[in-house]
Amino acid sequence: MPSDKALIVSVRGRVQGVGFRYWTVRQADALGLKGWVRNEPDGSVTALVGGADDAVTKMLDLFWTGPRSASVASVTIEPANPSALPAGFTEIR
Repeated sequence: MPSDKALIVSVRGRVQGVGFRYWTVRQADALGLKGWVRNEPDGSVTALVGGADDAVTKMLDLFWTGPRSASVASVTIEPANPSALPAGFTEIR
């Protein structure tokens, strides 16, 4: 059984107004991840991402690309508690 990992991810750059949250939900669903994504007042996007270690690692790589119109300047991560993960992956507005 794969181990579960959970991370809080902050993505900075041109990441609001480009469909980043919608794109994140699609990518996370495809990878079978749990969590959420939301815009922040400072223009960044924050996500709680959790699931199998390899799927979380793949999502971290994808955050560096983002949707076509995005321009990612940085991706920072910090550990999170896997027990805080919701049942699926959702966009918080």
